[in-house]
Amino acid sequence: MPVINMLSSAHKVKGQGVLSAYIEQVNLVETGLQDTYRVTRNRLFPGAINHYHTIDLKFYLGLFFANRVGTTVAYVHFVPETIEESLKLPPVIKKIFYSYMIRFYKSVDHIVVVNPYFVDVLKTYGIEERKVTYIPNFVSEERFYRYPDERIAELKRGHGLPADRFVVLGVGQVQTRKGILDFIEVAKRLPHIQFIWAGGFSFGAITDGYKELKKIVEQPPANVRFPGIVGRDEMNDYYNMSDLMFLPSYNELFPMSILEALALKKPVLLRDLELYPAILFDHYLKGDSIETYVRAIESLQEKGAAYESWSERAWQCHDYYSEQRVLALWKQFYDRVGS
Repeated sequence: MPVINMLSSAHKVKGQGVLSAYIEQVNLVETGLQDTYRVTRNRLFPGAINHYHTIDLKFYLGLFFANRVGTTVAYVHFVPETIEESLKLPPVIKKIFYSYMIRFYKSVDHIVVVNPYFVDVLKTYGIEERKVTYIPNFVSEERFYRYPDERIAELKRGHGLPADRFVVLGVGQVQTRKGILDFIEVAKRLPHIQFIWAGGFSFGAITDGYKELKKIVEQPPANVRFPGIVGRDEMNDYYNMSDLMFLPSYNELFPMSILEALALKKPVLLRDLELYPAILFDHYLKGDSIETYVRAIESLQEKGAAYESWSERAWQCHDYYSEQRVLALWKQFYDRVGS
């Protein structure tokens, strides 16, 4: 039976989407394709297919051998554009890192992107379109699902949240790129609504905007909470306690947090970015300013017909990224590149 060797060091940094994507993708393939492929993790000797989820130097140094023994695949979770407003690096280090990143992508046989928008982005770095395949992210309904009303009420009591208070949830690392400053400003305009940002400084002091954001996290407005880095096993609690997912990021690929919220039929409010229509179609609310975000949230806070409509759209989008569909895409891909 052919071996797919999954290579990743994402577990070293908690509270980041790359780790969530890695866990979901490996579990999906390991269980869904168990009759076709054997999955190993970080095995020293290459398999028939070697799937790189992170771009560690040790993995890069092993590509020469892996390319000759089997097929190599890089899973693109970031490009220079998405790093630019995430980490504050010295110019020289940044230039070296970006160059290394693209060299890694160019050195493998195949590339998988989680958003078709980034096929053209990679082309600008001289990566041929023929080696790039789009396969979306996926989340398991066994991990992310709606609780019974009684359990949600109990969770809210445990977290000191009034049962009838509208709750807006943001998820991700605390960094400038995620639009934290806009999240806070919107919260200030809506003091009667509870805002929670689940995430922290996964990369510490090199996080872009660290000093300014740290002050906000330590002294947030009265209606904003920062619980810090939340373990993946606890995240479903936060989605269940929330009414709306709000992510005003300036740049993304395909956030796992969006898929997680959709799995619970939570309406999603996002910044109006070019990359979203290709993956979320018209199933999300969008804004481009503090005022438009405020109006969108106000239109949903009573949880009337508009709220129900956007909840249904969220579920339609979730259904599109079903386990069966995404698994079929991975099987087609592995069968093709491994033959």
